[in-house]
Amino acid sequence: MDLQLQGKLALVSGSTAGIGYAIARTLAQEGARVIVNGRSQAAVDEAVERIRTETQGQVLGHAADLSRADAAEELVRRHPGIGILVNNLGIFEAKAFEDIPDEDWLRFFDVNVLSGVRLARLVLPQMKRENWGRIVFISSESAVQIPTEMVHYGVTKTAQIAVARGLAESVAGTGITVNSVLPGPTKSRGVGDFVEGMARSSDRSFAQVEAEFFDKVRPTSLIRRFAAPQEVASLVAYVASPLASATTGAALRVDGGVVKSAF
Repeated sequence: MDLQLQGKLALVSGSTAGIGYAIARTLAQEGARVIVNGRSQAAVDEAVERIRTETQGQVLGHAADLSRADAAEELVRRHPGIGILVNNLGIFEAKAFEDIPDEDWLRFFDVNVLSGVRLARLVLPQMKRENWGRIVFISSESAVQIPTEMVHYGVTKTAQIAVARGLAESVAGTGITVNSVLPGPTKSRGVGDFVEGMARSSDRSFAQVEAEFFDKVRPTSLIRRFAAPQEVASLVAYVASPLASATTGAALRVDGGVVKSAF
């Protein structure tokens, strides 16, 4: 299927590894010009080279901490004409609710929510002039089923869904769509490293630890495994394309059926 992304300029925040990398790679493979972002110049350079090699696509790199307002402004100045914005930048950690200080709440909100809000605010005027654009917030099934082990993370993911819906309402009747995508447990680099560490420390295989996780922690999963980042990226690439022009204001699940609801 041709997603008609040839020549579109896309920014994927936090895209040097995991889901963000898979999204950037897929968009480049589909013909978009993609800006890869991460905090480290070395990580950005490595990701750009890998995507260019794997896709022969047009890939740019921009190393910056996009949780900072000045960094977001500088990126948009240097790369005008962004028509696709994928807000993937995010952090997570497991911590008991009573141990989460105000500083952590503010940090999580700043990185997970405000980074996307700022970027959307910066690219929206150009999208309105062109009467075309795609804004996607990478949320999580944790937005719907708040994990008790990281309530602050879940709250920020819920906020992303609210921002995406509100922004979609604000551009009603235009060629701009805004959606959130909700991955379930996904074998990103961080998750993979964590599970492999647990496997080594308990003298078990990755498959055994994975099976235990879905038996005890995410028993509602229908696929009973971690999704691959590419499985998330495939949905995001479609949502970012002209073919998805009737999909807006939606919270789209690629959660493996973890959320126990048909709607």
